[in-house]
Amino acid sequence: MSVIPGSGTLDGAQLLALLDRWPGMSFFAAPIMVKRLAADPALRGADLSALKTIIYGGAPMYLADLEEALETFGPRLAQIYGQGETPMTITALSMADHADRDHPRWRERMQSVGSTHRRRGAGRRRDDRELPAGEEGEVVVRGGVVMAGYWNQPEESAGRCVGVAAHRGHRQLRRRRVPHPATVPRTSSSAGDEHLPAGGRGGALRHPRVAAAAVVGRPDQEWGEAVVAFVVPVEGATLATAELDQTCLDHIARFKRPKDYHVVDALPTNNYGKVLKRELRDRLR
Repeated sequence: MSVIPGSGTLDGAQLLALLDRWPGMSFFAAPIMVKRLAADPALRGADLSALKTIIYGGAPMYLADLEEALETFGPRLAQIYGQGETPMTITALSMADHADRDHPRWRERMQSVGSTHRRRGAGRRRDDRELPAGEEGEVVVRGGVVMAGYWNQPEESAGRCVGVAAHRGHRQLRRRRVPHPATVPRTSSSAGDEHLPAGGRGGALRHPRVAAAAVVGRPDQEWGEAVVAFVVPVEGATLATAELDQTCLDHIARFKRPKDYHVVDALPTNNYGKVLKRELRDRLR
């Protein structure tokens, strides 16, 4: 049975009320939700024996936030990693993994996406040989739940993720080798939501004094990633952050709008005119 809070939100007091009504409850949460619940005063010292599991995923979980969550919730956390192409079945960090604080590589494990399910996901070379620990390669997945391909897009059906084979089968995820065709050129993940660059970029381009724009994700301690826009004004024009933000609010969903704006003279491009987003990310670093 699934329970959806009537308020559409979840805080510490409401979680306690739900646990009182439905003991033994488990729920899925993005890392930002786990972080906020862990810091909620209503849960400090509360009896959480009726809570079975909090399963988190969809975005990176910072180690400091995870340690705070374990202090609040105890050994009730589990992480799952998957993709739309193979839903939540590639790797997992179990509750036992989280609870094993005495393991010499516990901190390293907690920064991974866990170990593979029945070897359906594995780090490999292109020649299909298994990788030694610490070496980067492709994540290869097969099984009954893996999609057959993208609808009417055979050339796009070779998407890959790049990862590292860590100690004892735990995987460190690096990036997608080939972007999902529904999210090209790239996405940023904020609070577990995938944000298309076209969203924030398209909102900014609706401003009459914007000549060009590009959107990238910036690591963010609270949200996982924050959407940042680089904006080029038309020749001779000036742009203010407040008016760019208002234009985006007028045309796209609030949660999709950029969290920050950088007005620049030009966007870095390659010989084909494609924006070099890696250079923009390097600027943010």
